[in-house]
Amino acid sequence: MAHSIGNGSPPGVFSQLTRRQLVQNGVLGAGALAVGSLGRLRAAPALDEINFWATGTLDIGDDGWRTIANDSGVKVDFTDNGNDPGPVVAKLAAGNANDLYDVGGLQGGSEKELARRGLIAPWDVSQIPNYASVWQWAKDIPYLTHDGKAYGIPTVINADSIIAVRDKAGSVDSYGVIFDPKLKGKTAMEDAWINSVIFTAIYLKNSENAKIAEPGNLTADELGLVMEFLIKHKRDRQFRTFWNGWEQGLQLVANQEVWVMTGWEPIVYAARMRGVDCYYAAPKEGYEGWGNNTILLKGAVARGRTKAAHQLVNALLSEFYGCKLGLLRGYVVPTDNNVAYAMAHANAFDPAGVRELAEHVKQKFAGKIYWQNTRPDNFQPLDAAATRFPQSIFSGVAAPRG
Repeated sequence: MAHSIGNGSPPGVFSQLTRRQLVQNGVLGAGALAVGSLGRLRAAPALDEINFWATGTLDIGDDGWRTIANDSGVKVDFTDNGNDPGPVVAKLAAGNANDLYDVGGLQGGSEKELARRGLIAPWDVSQIPNYASVWQWAKDIPYLTHDGKAYGIPTVINADSIIAVRDKAGSVDSYGVIFDPKLKGKTAMEDAWINSVIFTAIYLKNSENAKIAEPGNLTADELGLVMEFLIKHKRDRQFRTFWNGWEQGLQLVANQEVWVMTGWEPIVYAARMRGVDCYYAAPKEGYEGWGNNTILLKGAVARGRTKAAHQLVNALLSEFYGCKLGLLRGYVVPTDNNVAYAMAHANAFDPAGVRELAEHVKQKFAGKIYWQNTRPDNFQPLDAAATRFPQSIFSGVAAPRG
């Protein structure tokens, strides 16, 4: 999920293992490691401090947060939330996360559920000046609002598709290649329904005329159709494997054990660095869009931290944060402010690279996009469908994104 900047490899590609591994491997620095657990209360910080509980790849390290503090007046204490939306929701609902943290950041889809349960508060976008610069289609992500109010602020966006080995797979423009019997045993998908079920639904809807309304929010009947299709192909040994995690995904491509697979864009660049001529396909059926969004925890409101929380989110949409995150992770903050900042600070950031990264993501979203949804209406049946079969197709509800 990163784009090449400058030397042909994505910025920070080796830091994009999985979000948990980022912290375990010490990539994010001391600031990401020196954090408390949910079981231990901390001393109450000053009103200009914010406890930011988010997926690890939103962290920009101690030096980055110092710049944010100088620019915004808000000191950030960052804690990695592990990325998996299930435990995050559980800790907000039944744990003490709302007692400890002020602002959350997680893969999109849980906002409506959290809002309905009163676990998060709406943002006042008039208090976030940089929100006006956010790309309109990012603001229009369907699960960011509830009852007409903004509960999620789009902080990072991207879109996923197919990795293809050029001299083996040729020109790929459809997810159909994953299910092509000519490539039996040379294809793979991720061991997580949040990606593979949605990719399959996108394919069936657009290329097989299946009656599917929204691939990211399947009905029970639609889910049954998709699972039947996947299970048939699994039994026919179409797939080399269902991969799990950065390292396995990269090895499959780098060793050319598979010639096509659905997966994360950084794998392409890492495999190229190992000498594999592979590319990220632009499927005619469309991309799976995803986002990491910031949410205002109800505990912050109770503690009088609403103003500081808005100041922080405004800073996340600022020029510096977008450039820094792009440099570290190859991720895009959906605003054109990044390019202007890079031009004014060319000693620290490559303006051409920042522009290239933004245009690459914009080009993806110019076509068909189906949004990934970590909490679809039928997420419980999805989980059950993924676990009720022997040697389950999918072992987890939502795998950490690389």
